[in-house]
Parts: sequence; structure tokens; C-alpha cells
Amino acid sequence: MQDFLQQTLSGVTPQPQSGENSRLRWQWWDEGILELTPHQATRQAIVISAGLHGNETAPVEILNALITQLLKGEKALVPRVLVILGNPAALRADKRYLRCDINRMFGGRWQQYEDCPEARRAWRLEQAMETFWQAGDHVEVCWHIDLHTAIRGSYHPRFGVLPLNQREWPENFMQWLAAAGLEALVFHRAPAGTFTHYSCEHFNAASCTLELGQARPFGENDLSQFAAAQQALASLLFGEPLPHNAEAPRRYRVSQQITRASAAFKLHMSAETLNFTAFPQGTLLAEDGEKRYYVQQAREYVLFPNPQVAPGLRAGLMLVEDNAHNKITGS
Repeated sequence: MQDFLQQTLSGVTPQPQSGENSRLRWQWWDEGILELTPHQATRQAIVISAGLHGNETAPVEILNALITQLLKGEKALVPRVLVILGNPAALRADKRYLRCDINRMFGGRWQQYEDCPEARRAWRLEQAMETFWQAGDHVEVCWHIDLHTAIRGSYHPRFGVLPLNQREWPENFMQWLAAAGLEALVFHRAPAGTFTHYSCEHFNAASCTLELGQARPFGENDLSQFAAAQQALASLLFGEPLPHNAEAPRRYRVSQQITRASAAFKLHMSAETLNFTAFPQGTLLAEDGEKRYYVQQAREYVLFPNPQVAPGLRAGLMLVEDNAHNKITGS
């Protein structure tokens, strides 16, 4: 196998389904799921996923370029790696999803949905992740990097979203996120159906969703904007030096979630509202029948506003700055 992305988009099972070069062994598990194992012993196991939403192509292109170097034997592989292109059918269709948003289905939430391609895929990805980490030993360092792009533009074009975690985040993981050129980090305070929450909750993985720019079709991405992220991934995979990033990411935490409950839902933001737009205290954000959402603190910032989600799903997050940390870091 030379090009994992093209193999996946073709919809054809590769022949053979496994192989090796002088530096690694590879095993095709299923459509869009590829395991890479270095010949030397390693204590690190990494899951890198992209393409959970089929119209988010920049991270897919970045990831495929790195994996191609490994498959061609041009670079050495340091950790065990499971590479996942999350929704191949949506990637082929250049659509966010075919029926339902797969990144709301993890942690068994796919069982709450009618039978659809995304529900079956979420189940398969859970199985793959479990199989991958169970194959290692209990002292492995487990990371999960889930690569995305945002629907809307953003005041912070490159940012990370970390799931609810009751433990301290590893220092080297936080250093890696800063080196990846992220301008902001958002910390969840509640469970969610995302892939990173699943890996963090069920496998104690250090997990983060990386949002790299805005969704565009294949071939229309300016990948130079994400050079630091690509170099940071190369560092993780090949053992190359981390890029230097003098600016520490600003930190935000989720203050409230806006949920669409019915067809009467109205989001009081324009389609041009950017992620991390600030709203003053008392601003009416959304309404859904008798339910009203207001800015509760002196200033809150919106993230992922989307009035078109299905009832019962998140239509936006409101954030506050982690002032103590931002002051300490000087960012």
C-alpha cells in the first residue's frame, strides 16, 4: 500500500491486506483503519483520526502525507499507531455526514440512533480503538489526536478542544499541543459523545480534538497555515524535533451548552458569527419555546454555533477565559 487515502476513497479492499518495509509492519483492518507497528520495541501507542466529518479535508491531507512517508519507508516510525479515516462514505461524498453526526455517537450513544451508516461506523471505531490498545501492555503511553476543521471561521483559526478529564493532563501532552501551533485550548466540563471523550473516559488516553481552519473541499486547502501542526505530528510519528512556539495557547472552559430541543429553536447569531466571538452579560443567545439562553457571566465566547443540528444535540457552547492560567502563562 502506498497511498492510504486513495485506497480508502476507492472503497476497494487492498490486496494484500498487510505488509512491511525495513522500518515497520502495516495491517489494514477495515475501510479507513490502518495499524502501523515499528520493528523496534516501543512504549507509546497513538491513535490519530481524521475525516469523522467528510467535508473536513485539510487534516486528512496532512495526515495522509505523513502516513505515505511511512508506508514508503522514507521515515522511521517511533510509536505504535492506529490511523483512522473516520467516515469514508462522507469523505467520498464531500459531505459532513450522510445521515447523522458520527461525532455525537461514541461511548455507546450510537445505540440511541436508528440504523444508519454513521451508527454502524461509530460502533466499528470503538471496537478498533479497544482492540488496538488492548494489544499493548499496561505501561504504554496512550494518546489520541482527532483532527478536524470548523464549519465557521474563527478568531483562533487553530485551537484544541479537550474532553472532560478528572486527572491531570500530562505535561508533555500539553507541551505538544502548544508546539502544534494552537492559539487556544478549550476544556470541557461535562461528558460528550465525541471520539476524544470516548478515548479519554474508557482508556485513560490523553485526548484532544484539533480544529485546523475552516472546512473546504479536497485540493482547496492552504496547508501552510498548519505547518506547525504537521511538524508536531511528524515529531510524534518520526521522533523529529518539536517546532518551537513562543506563544502559549489561551485557555477557555465551557460555561454553558446551548441545546436545540425542538423545531422552535432560534439561535440569535448570524451565519457570519465567528467562533470565539464575545458577548456581554445578559445577551439573549437563543430560545426554544419557553427556554431562554443568556450570557450569564461578564463576558462569554461562543464556540460551534449551529442552529441546524437535530433536536437534542448541541447548538453551541459558551466559554469563559481561564484567567488564572492565562495570567500565569502571560499569554
